[in-house]
Amino acid sequence: MKAKIKVGIVGGTGYTGGELIRLLLHHPQTELIFATSRNHAGKKISALHTDLIGDTELCFSNEIKEEVDLLFLCLPHRQSRPWLEQHEISLSVKIIDMGNDFRLDGHFGERNFVYGMSEIYKEDIKKANEIANCGCFASGLQYGLLPLAKHQLLTEVFSTGITGSTGAGVTPKPTTHYSWRNNNVSAYKTLTHQHIDEIALNLKQLNQTEVSVHFVPWRGDFPRGIFVSSTLRCDWSLDRLITLFEDFYQTAPFVQISTEPIHMKQVVNTNKCVIQLEKNKDMLVVHTAVDNLLKGASGQAIQNMNLMFGWEETTGLNLKPLAY
Repeated sequence: MKAKIKVGIVGGTGYTGGELIRLLLHHPQTELIFATSRNHAGKKISALHTDLIGDTELCFSNEIKEEVDLLFLCLPHRQSRPWLEQHEISLSVKIIDMGNDFRLDGHFGERNFVYGMSEIYKEDIKKANEIANCGCFASGLQYGLLPLAKHQLLTEVFSTGITGSTGAGVTPKPTTHYSWRNNNVSAYKTLTHQHIDEIALNLKQLNQTEVSVHFVPWRGDFPRGIFVSSTLRCDWSLDRLITLFEDFYQTAPFVQISTEPIHMKQVVNTNKCVIQLEKNKDMLVVHTAVDNLLKGASGQAIQNMNLMFGWEETTGLNLKPLAY
């Protein structure tokens, strides 16, 4: 077996950073060399991410310890580009950015970030040195629309989606406080969510024309998971649409098409996306469920890493769902 690749994480204290550390520690082909933190340098990783007790003795560092083969950027949105401008990283080091800095424009000096949705850009990801990992809501929503876009069936889409509190990040906010969030649901960023632009860009490339996406996201009273329902007009029969989706995702190991009603616990704690289609006359509804921290973030990043280094796509990602 080939030697493990050396991996580093810039910004490992958030929810996606914690999930990424967990996945990398148990991945058969990776050795985690460091994870940085401005505020927790010197503290054991397992003291902050307490689920990792007994899994690692690594401490957070305040700087890059040594050159690695792959660097994950787990910084807040719009901080990856400034960080790269301030740090000289060898072009031999591959980069996967978890933020939104390069999803719309992947050019950065001599680097060119490929959009990290393996189900449609697999061959590009295999050859890439830089990946812009897709957003969580963008993942959940696009998986339900990409097969339709490929057949130019999209003009206008109305979507709603509910997400867990981890989607808002680890820093406490009034709308993530337990006493506010518990037994509560609310809408936010109605029709203006930051993921709409990347969704529209990718759908247009497949659909060959503009797609109007009207998206209303909701805050849910649970920690993790995303459930999206997208409604549009379509005159294809339900059986024909199911076949379309099954064919489109035939080589996608983590995407499952269900003919039974789906629910979020089928995907929480996994890298799966589960899709169900329903029709009433000419109205089609596509339901999708993903884990916002895995298929919508760190799990997708590991899947992209596997493709970049020529490993089996599912390596390190055979995870048990929460289920109950």
